[in-house]
Amino acid sequence: MRHLILGVCLAVAPPACAQGIADLSPGARDYVEGNILGTLYHEMGHALIDQLDLPVLGQEEDAADMLAVVLAHGLWEEDYARRVAAATALSFLLSSQEGNETSYWDVHGPDEQRYYNTVCLFYGANPEGRADFAELFELPEDRAALCPEEFTLADESWGAFLYEIELEEGADPATALTVSDGGGDPEITVLLQDEITDLNAIYALPEPVVVHHEPCGEVNAFYFPETRSISICTEYVDYLIEQAIGAEL
Repeated sequence: MRHLILGVCLAVAPPACAQGIADLSPGARDYVEGNILGTLYHEMGHALIDQLDLPVLGQEEDAADMLAVVLAHGLWEEDYARRVAAATALSFLLSSQEGNETSYWDVHGPDEQRYYNTVCLFYGANPEGRADFAELFELPEDRAALCPEEFTLADESWGAFLYEIELEEGADPATALTVSDGGGDPEITVLLQDEITDLNAIYALPEPVVVHHEPCGEVNAFYFPETRSISICTEYVDYLIEQAIGAEL
């Protein structure tokens, strides 16, 4: 969905405190960084739907969530792919346990459902090698049986369009994706810059997209179709830090 004013967002709850990721334990830092990358992939999904004028049969938010798992699985070695998928899923689970009333009118699915969808798709990408992942995140057997087919559908659906923008082997890196430092945590900006560099070496988006790490006045992340830009809000990063500390990661 393209929000009429604020763009497309990843809705979450507000933070109560904040600190930099340099002060976190290794587990908490992995959690925050994994969620930042998963969120970047999610917002890229909205950008691709906008730029490539892709058909979306269902909720656009669900399609963007699927791309986040497809990219986490496809771009990273197993250990880090697990970190990204686990962090994303755990954030949805923690958010669902915060006692906030579910807004069934919202364009996003309930957090608990997004949790199971993330776990299912990531497990389904490699069911033999990720049985422990499904067990750790308590994926019901009835759903697990469907996950390989669900991932194949997501991978083939997104893969057809990712192929259109994939650079040929040996081609110079693209420059469409850039990062603008909007005054957020410098380490998050560096994380985003490193990931953007890697993405530019693989994909060439049709139009430039600037990724901002900046204050937004709310806990969120957005893709703005009007300006073709992504904002990873500092308030959202603060919220992830609070989640990680609260979960004693």
